[in-house]
Amino acid sequence: MSNELISTHAAAAPLEGAPASRRFIQTAQPDENGNIECDLLIIGSGMGGSTFAHALAQKGIDILIVERGDFLPHEAQNWEAEAVFGQGRYRNAEQWLDRDNKSFSPGVFYYVGGNTKFYGAMLPRFREADFSEIKHAEGVAPGWPVTYAEMEPYYCKAETLYKVHGNENQDPTDPWRSEPYPWPGLKHDQALDRLEQAMRQDGLNPFAMPAAVDYGPDRGCVLCSTCDGYPCMLDAKADAEMSALRPALQTKNVRILTRTKVDKLLTSEDGLRVTSAVGTREGKAVRISAKRVALACGAVNSAALLFRSRNQHHPHGLGNSSDQLGRNYMVHNSTFMIAVDPRRTNNVRFQKTLAINDWYHAGTDNAFPLGNVQMLGKIREPMVTPMRPWLPKTISRFITDHSVDLYLTSEDIPTQENRVVFDEERNSIKVFWTPNNLEAHKRLVEKTSAVMRKAGYPFVLTERMGIATNSHQCGTAVMGNDPLKSVLDRNCKMHDLENVWIVDSSSFPSSAAVNPALTIAANALRVAATVAEGEQ
Repeated sequence: MSNELISTHAAAAPLEGAPASRRFIQTAQPDENGNIECDLLIIGSGMGGSTFAHALAQKGIDILIVERGDFLPHEAQNWEAEAVFGQGRYRNAEQWLDRDNKSFSPGVFYYVGGNTKFYGAMLPRFREADFSEIKHAEGVAPGWPVTYAEMEPYYCKAETLYKVHGNENQDPTDPWRSEPYPWPGLKHDQALDRLEQAMRQDGLNPFAMPAAVDYGPDRGCVLCSTCDGYPCMLDAKADAEMSALRPALQTKNVRILTRTKVDKLLTSEDGLRVTSAVGTREGKAVRISAKRVALACGAVNSAALLFRSRNQHHPHGLGNSSDQLGRNYMVHNSTFMIAVDPRRTNNVRFQKTLAINDWYHAGTDNAFPLGNVQMLGKIREPMVTPMRPWLPKTISRFITDHSVDLYLTSEDIPTQENRVVFDEERNSIKVFWTPNNLEAHKRLVEKTSAVMRKAGYPFVLTERMGIATNSHQCGTAVMGNDPLKSVLDRNCKMHDLENVWIVDSSSFPSSAAVNPALTIAANALRVAATVAEGEQ
């Protein structure tokens, strides 16, 4: 049976176990020998892979997206804090190793839509200065081979695609834009009014974060308290599946192959091109032949796949003649902050709107950049108990019922020593990570704590995130103009291979200090435009 017939047959039948809104999309099946062909293979369906597929869906290219996970089920537990956080119901990633070979559970998810199924849907742009070299307290963040001006049109496209709600002229660090936000910014919950007023009285500039939710008249979002860290039962969070992948799968030339793990990429005899990917699907071998390949597995898994694919032409990992593959791993310095006022219950629902960037750049009050402060989705007891199991749940519940919750992020500096490898002996991803630029982050925590106490929250609790909090991972296959110092060219094609691109955050030369998701999407759109030009 031909691949075309297989695709047509699969698309004519509903996906088993999927809700009605997810049925009758272009799925794919290997033939009886486990083989399948395509023009463009995209490995990974998260923010990078899905956006890349969406951008090329109308170009007449036979596109196959391969996802190791499945569609995330719609069920009551989607919105239950105990199920999502206490029981870890949806955590399905394998264990990784740290430098001492101690295992840890990484904060990544293998589902259609990738990590965006659980992200907080905050989509800020990187600041204009983030694309240039920046001096920090403990090092220098390198510049990018592309400028903000080159990225800006694709930021606009990405904001439209992901239904971003935002306000101009509120955040003093906001970069210039050629188009307004597609939707007005979300209003803060009334429970945050007192905090916002206190921040303004303190001379700060709180603003409404750019939010990717399908909110508005006759739209699905209800601004519930179960958005940040939860899957959306209403399909109203603008994640990669909902906003980019599902529309792409409505076209006749885009298909998805789920529950399929790619283990290795094979090259032509001269080692200059990838010809196929091999892996497993439900215990059976799969071989996918493709003319071109785009990796979007996430910064860690994309690097690991290239290491697993080493051969005689690429003995240190596929496309690693620069020895930069896996290096420059960045995940941000991040701290959870729970500010408690025991006199007042916080009845907030949608808490994740308010942010401040007053210390994002160097200024009169801070000699070096400090970072971003943003609200978290409302913290509940099941989220605290795994971090503080010795604390009685009644105490945890009282704390979280009376707290506002923040997420503090500072930029970390790329280094050769912070890296990802694949340990073949242990058959495991291994992460070497030593946090840096911590003095700046410490200062950010101190300044934010002082603001919160002054605003009427006498008890400020903090928890700095460790190696397992890696949803902001980036930098393991940086782009650059010099093939001796980078893995990818400025258009994210691998220097050493003629037909392979990486469209996740692996390409980032620096991490900035805000959520990377919108920049992943914008960059994927930019790269797709260069690929589409090659089709003409």
